Amino acid sequence: ELVLKVRIHTPNLRENDFIEIELDRQELTYKELLRVSCCELGVNPEHVQKIRKLPNTMLRKDKDVARLQDFQELELVLTVSDKNLLFRVPTLSEQNGYNKKASELTY
Repeated sequence: ELVLKVRIHTPNLRENDFIEIELDRQELTYKELLRVSCCELGVNPEHVQKIRKLPNTMLRKDKDVARLQDFQELELVLTVSDKNLLFRVPTLSEQNGYNKKASELTY
């Protein structure tokens, strides 16, 4: 697993802590990074303008993600300013510990 530190870019907040996320090294793609980051932070992926590797590098493609090292700091830069639109409750299938195969079992 690759462990990354991710947060939402919010310059107006005094405290803007990072969370740590884990990505499978076999699935190091931009799409997977976006999916996992948004799921963990409770952000709608459609509202992410860009992913920034701190201090000042924009991630654009799978090769950029493949070069990331453990504990690098990333920010999600969001496109909307209305806080009510930014955050959403993850669906059941996006929540940690959700087992899709178990949910399909029938008795």
